[in-house]
Amino acid sequence: MPAVAMHISNGIIDNQIALLFAAIALAGLGLCFVQGRRELDDRLVPMAGLVAAFIFAVQMLNFQVLPGVSGHLLGGTLAAILVGPYLGAICVSIVLVVQALIFSDGGVTALGLNITNMALLGTAAGYLLVATLLRVLPRRTWTLTVAAVIASVVSVTVASQGFVLQYYLGGAVDVGRSLGAISAAMAGTHLLIGLGEGVITALTVTYVAKVRPDLVYAVRNLKRPVVSEAVTV
Repeated sequence: MPAVAMHISNGIIDNQIALLFAAIALAGLGLCFVQGRRELDDRLVPMAGLVAAFIFAVQMLNFQVLPGVSGHLLGGTLAAILVGPYLGAICVSIVLVVQALIFSDGGVTALGLNITNMALLGTAAGYLLVATLLRVLPRRTWTLTVAAVIASVVSVTVASQGFVLQYYLGGAVDVGRSLGAISAAMAGTHLLIGLGEGVITALTVTYVAKVRPDLVYAVRNLKRPVVSEAVTV
């Protein structure tokens, strides 16, 4: 079976499960559109465009994991930190749709599967962890950096396990491994990918937070300003 450049390809998961997750993806994106529209302002609109473009670029780096399935940087945590979980999920989804329809990166019938894993699960996991860490860690310059790295690793790994669940529910091809081996392969590969993504995300959001903290959604909305080490709390 030929391998595709990215994501889950057509035929890996049976049509019934693909349709189920297409419905889940549509419902999740519907919620994101409703909530995201309420948050739109002059800062978020241009940032969302820049975030989507950046995610598209970093997702071009991919690593083969299984026949027809590959791992790559996701960008969900980066998007969630900069523009919030709702717009962040929409940004990742737009990238996935463009890649599938124009560049044949990932199957068209598997769009619901990929959007659920990477746009919904990955972004939600990343933002929830960042929100938690920003509330409990000291208010220092390094706080956002650490939160970005940890959340990136966790979100990418969580997204990879979404595929494992989907394969368990409706795997249509034999990839020659047990479910446990598939889970371990996906987790192991994406753990390393998550570390790389964590570095990229941390460098990006830390720089933006220092230059324009008002553009960082997570810091602004959680009311936990990232201050310089020289400032006494």
